[in-house]
Amino acid sequence: MKKERIGRISLEEAMELKGETDWDRVRAAGPFEGEDEDDFELDWDTAVLVIPEPKQAISLRVDQDVLAFFKAEGPGYQTRMNAVLRAYMEAKKPG
Repeated sequence: MKKERIGRISLEEAMELKGETDWDRVRAAGPFEGEDEDDFELDWDTAVLVIPEPKQAISLRVDQDVLAFFKAEGPGYQTRMNAVLRAYMEAKKPG
């Protein structure tokens, strides 16, 4: 999707939009013939429980525009900030 088309609309505006689904093509395709979710079994004997390490709570001072940028991306901004810091750390690790 082109970036200039991304935006917010109201529920009323969304309900007025014309759908772009080609229902005749969907009906002509017939039932799904691929692999169903139920066609495989999980082997729980080899499953490994991975418990993530707890995060360390800190007080961190960052520039207002940096915080605003991450918050503007939506929920999970602290996780994204951690991911950026982790990527930097991994890039700087020797070896």
